[in-house]
Amino acid sequence: MDIQIISRDGEPEYAVLPWAQYQALLKAAGVQPPTTPSSNPILATVAEDLQPLEQLRSLREAKGLAIETLARTVGISPSYLGLIERGERQPDAAIRRSLAWELGVPGWREEP
Repeated sequence: MDIQIISRDGEPEYAVLPWAQYQALLKAAGVQPPTTPSSNPILATVAEDLQPLEQLRSLREAKGLAIETLARTVGISPSYLGLIERGERQPDAAIRRSLAWELGVPGWREEP
């Protein structure tokens, strides 16, 4: 299984795995799989709210965070975060949500 662990304050907080493996786990557990992200209007709204991540470097600097600090908090390398900031890489949804959470971008998750 290809799992990425995202930590906060040195403690594991999220486990990220490929969609197909997630679906297989749900099926094995007898759980109804959720709708795909493209068909979920709530997730589409969240994606729109995360647009400020296009100014990721400015947001990070405004918070006074070093690139190394933000990267380690999110669970990625500083060099990968640099690529994201320069627009050379597009992070997956889990990394975008983690960045949004750390930077205080609204819409990082569905409100109760």
